[in-house]
Amino acid sequence: MHARALLLVLMVIIVSYKGSNMKNVKVMNVTKVLMVALTLLSVNSFAQTVESTANRNVNQQERIEKGLESGALNTKEAAKLEHAEGRVDHMEAAALKDGNVTAQEADRIQQQQNKVSKEIYQQKHNAQLGNPDSASSKRMQNDVERNVNQQQRIATGVSNGTLTAQETARLERGQAQVSRREAKAGADGHVGANEQAKIQAKENRESKRIHRKKHNDK
Repeated sequence: MHARALLLVLMVIIVSYKGSNMKNVKVMNVTKVLMVALTLLSVNSFAQTVESTANRNVNQQERIEKGLESGALNTKEAAKLEHAEGRVDHMEAAALKDGNVTAQEADRIQQQQNKVSKEIYQQKHNAQLGNPDSASSKRMQNDVERNVNQQQRIATGVSNGTLTAQETARLERGQAQVSRREAKAGADGHVGANEQAKIQAKENRESKRIHRKKHNDK
């Protein structure tokens, strides 16, 4: 149920109670209903925060991927951005670990995502260009495309309720590790075949973990 609908329910309850002439209606019963409704509002707000953060991950990885494909980003620039994305994933994992994201944690994550968003824009609009047809760029493109796919699967799991906060935390920690490997591989401006093979092996493990978590480890 969305927040607006829950607020409407609260208003109806309050108005109905105030307008009721029934002597046997107890304040305690109304209070319990209100507490349940407020709890649902809190859960709904939490879910929306996690979902919004997960969707932001997808968007920023897509921007990196498109930058590589167009030549607006070279391998080294993409590696730097993946390092930044890894920090965001790590922050999300830490915040979600206990099953709750505080307002302060949500603000810090959003600030970091805004910072990375600006970095993506700056890197894509500077004087440096990449060669999207080079072997190194192709490898990085494939890796980032995989990031997009796996972050999308996580976002979908958050949205449809098949992933809990703790499960999302574990998956984001895994994605942070993938991003760090990509950043390390491309730090010198070149991603070799052996480096990509190690990245892909890690991506495959994380892909299986996403499937297990979304299907209750089955």
